[in-house]
This record gives sequence, C-alpha cells and structure tokens, in this order.
Amino acid sequence: MKDKNPLLEKSYDFALETVRLYKNIVASKSEYVLSKQMLRSGTSIGANISEANGAISTADFSDKTSIAYKESLEVKYWLSLLKDSDYVTKGIANKLIVQADELSKIMFSILKTTKRAK
Repeated sequence: MKDKNPLLEKSYDFALETVRLYKNIVASKSEYVLSKQMLRSGTSIGANISEANGAISTADFSDKTSIAYKESLEVKYWLSLLKDSDYVTKGIANKLIVQADELSKIMFSILKTTKRAK
C-alpha cells in the first residue's frame, strides 16, 4: 500500500501482521475461535480508516474513525486472551498490543481534534 497517510499505512501493516499471526495460530495450534475474533478486529481497523478517508462529511469521518478506534481496543483484548491462554507467545502478543496502542492513540487524538472542530 503506497498511501501518504501514516495512519492508513500503520493500520495496513498491523492488519498484515494479524493475518500472518492468524495463519500461524490456525496452522500450529488448530485454534479457530479466538484467533478469528483477533483477525476480524485487527483487519477492521485499517478498513474503517480507509473508509474514513473517503468520508463525505466530518460526521461520517468521525464515525468511521471511532469504529476503528474501538476495534483497536478490541484487538488488544483478543491478543491478551490468546497470550494468556498460551496460543501466542508473550513477545508476539506484546509487540502487536504496542502497535494497537499506537494506533489507538493516533485515532483518539484525531477524534478529539475532530470533535473540537465541530
């Protein structure tokens, strides 16, 4: 993805990491339920940011960014659960949790700025 939007690039990279992790969990641990939830929320972040970039109004932009923000919180839950149930190593889970935190902080800042601009 060759976009000049740092948030879109970071969320796309995060989505790729979650896809790779999902494939690994399914192949090595035959775990399908928790990992699928992690996959859905992890890839949804970038999809919603992409939609926000094509928003037709400030409210639409804010709504899509808010959904992406909530998905970034959800993916941290699934990653923690996968880590604590020994499906994913602490190192891998913590690395992705840090990335999700970074995305959350960026989106929260955008949402605060957007709210002030209304």
